[in-house]
Amino acid sequence: MNIALIGASGFIGSALRTEALARGHQVTALVTHPAKLAATSGLTVVKADVNDTAALANRLKGFDAVLSAFSGHAQANTFDYYLAGFKSIVAALKQAGVPRLLVVGGAGSLYVAPGLQLLDTPQFPAEYKPTAEGARQALVLLQAEPTLNWTMLSPSAVIAPGERTGQFRLGQDQLLADAQGNSHISVQDYAVAFIDELEKPAHQRQRFTVGY
Repeated sequence: MNIALIGASGFIGSALRTEALARGHQVTALVTHPAKLAATSGLTVVKADVNDTAALANRLKGFDAVLSAFSGHAQANTFDYYLAGFKSIVAALKQAGVPRLLVVGGAGSLYVAPGLQLLDTPQFPAEYKPTAEGARQALVLLQAEPTLNWTMLSPSAVIAPGERTGQFRLGQDQLLADAQGNSHISVQDYAVAFIDELEKPAHQRQRFTVGY
C-alpha cells in the first residue's frame, strides 16, 4: 500500500514506520524535521506542517491511507497544540480525498469500570493528562464524523520498547490487563496490531485496543 505516516520519527511513529516497511508498504514520512530520518528503500521523507491545512491536503493526495502518530509531547501547551493539529489533519485528509485514516490513540479514554475512564482515576499521572485529554477529545471528534472512514488504536496503560511477539489480545473500549493485573504492550506489538488493521480492516469507524 502507498501510505502517508505523520509523526514518523516519534516513539510510536518509528515503530509503525519499521513495521510498515518490513511488510513491503511504500511509506512517505511527513515530519517536522526531515533531517531526523534518512530516505531508504520504500521510504520517502517529506517536511510537513500539520497546521498548514491547505499544504498538508496537497501532500496527502493520492495515498491509500494516512497513519497519524502525531503528538504534542514536545510543546509547552500539549493539549491545544495536539487538538489544533489533529483537526487540521482530519480536514486535510478530507480535502485530499484519502479513503482511510488510522490514528494512534491513548489509553486514557479506555474504561476501567462502568462510566469511569482511566484518565479520570486518581492514580493517572498528572504529567500525562494533557496528552491523554487531547487523545480523548480526538476520539470524540472522530466519533462525530458522519462519513470519514477512521480507526483509532489505543494502547494499554503502559507502552514501552520490548519484543515483537505477535502474541496479544484485542479489545474495544475497556482497558486490557494480564493475569497479574498489569496493563501493558510493547511498542513493537502495538505496531503489529496497527499495521494488521491497515492491511485487513476489522474496526472501521471504531476505536479498539491492544494488550497482553
